[in-house]
Amino acid sequence: MAIDREWRVRFAAFQWLSELGAPDIELSRNVLGRGFMLDGVRIPLLGPQGIFSPAGFRIPLSISTIPSGPYSDRVDAEENRLRYAYRGTDPAHRDNAGLRRAMAERTPLIYFFRTDPGRYLATYPVYVVGDDPRALMFSVAVDETWVIESPSVQPVDRPEAPLRREYATRTVRQRLFQAEFRRRVVEAYRERCALCRLRHRELLDAAHITADSDAGDPMVSNGMALCKLHHAAFDNYFFTVTPEYRVLVRPSILAESDGPMLVVGLQQIDGRLIELPRRPDQRPDPDRLAARLERFRVAS
Repeated sequence: MAIDREWRVRFAAFQWLSELGAPDIELSRNVLGRGFMLDGVRIPLLGPQGIFSPAGFRIPLSISTIPSGPYSDRVDAEENRLRYAYRGTDPAHRDNAGLRRAMAERTPLIYFFRTDPGRYLATYPVYVVGDDPRALMFSVAVDETWVIESPSVQPVDRPEAPLRREYATRTVRQRLFQAEFRRRVVEAYRERCALCRLRHRELLDAAHITADSDAGDPMVSNGMALCKLHHAAFDNYFFTVTPEYRVLVRPSILAESDGPMLVVGLQQIDGRLIELPRRPDQRPDPDRLAARLERFRVAS
């Protein structure tokens, strides 16, 4: 495939993802695997392996990460980079060679981060900016879509590129941290709301007990799996959870007269014990709950 054809496909892929609403929404593996049509040819964006090249491509189109998967992909907060593992242990493997070529030719890629089984967050464009054969890892930085022009004029050549990529990568790093936090919390609560036991994973959030940074390990003990209604109510101090894991609803909410949603969704949970993860170390941190209880009392 000619180089200009590859670039045309990349631009079309970025545009197609943007039309779908990425990177603000999760996309299914089925949708990404089917891809889109260009000049009568179907272009998939995701394959069975982490490093994916459509037929005839010299350079991969996308890379994907599965948290807790077989490779040690991670977000490096210190370097403000995404760290992407080699395919296998052979630096000369064709997939690894393809990413090395992407780095040398400054070619933009798509980065897929799996949030739930069969669902991904798409980040684009990303660039391979480092290669560590001893650690079997690549370093990846994020950029802004609007700066992509052509193979001959790349944003990396511009003096503002490093600062722009620092900001873009930090923003994406925070989003991926939150996605990983949600995945861990929802799994710890066996995919159900800790209050109403709703089991629809797509309607579940990971509510922070206290604000957390994107540095370090996403701690399940700083979160609870809540449905979207209870998450919003928790964030707005309509209720809190005591260090003994009992729900405490704000007096003004208990005194309201509205409709069945208020009664069932909020008033009737007052005094109820929440559902807890099986593992003690994943249960809400009592000290964090105590600190939030004090803020709740002020807000009430």
